Amino acid sequence: QVQLAESGGGSVQPGESLRLSCAASRITFRNYAMSWHRQAPGKERELVASIGSGGAILNYADSVKGRFTISRDNAKNTVYLQMNSLKPEDTAVYLCNAKRGLSGFWGQGIQVTVSS
Repeated sequence: QVQLAESGGGSVQPGESLRLSCAASRITFRNYAMSWHRQAPGKERELVASIGSGGAILNYADSVKGRFTISRDNAKNTVYLQMNSLKPEDTAVYLCNAKRGLSGFWGQGIQVTVSS
């Protein structure tokens, strides 16, 4: 059974940083494009950042450009999201996704709360 396990979330103050990790198992990780999404209460899920199987950055949401960085380590089967200068509006459940063609998998999600 494919598993995507997010870690690194928590509660921080505005302006602080967090680094999310998503460790994948039971997939050939290097063949999958990876992405981070987030969903805040009462809002639709939105794409935050995506990265191709070979490491090319595919997309950042306008709201996180210049603050968030997505990266991957194919040797560790892990994708990361470095989040700097966090804002209260970044508060959400963050989920990672693995996609290859029509095949896709989601992690359970992890809470990020930004509040003073």
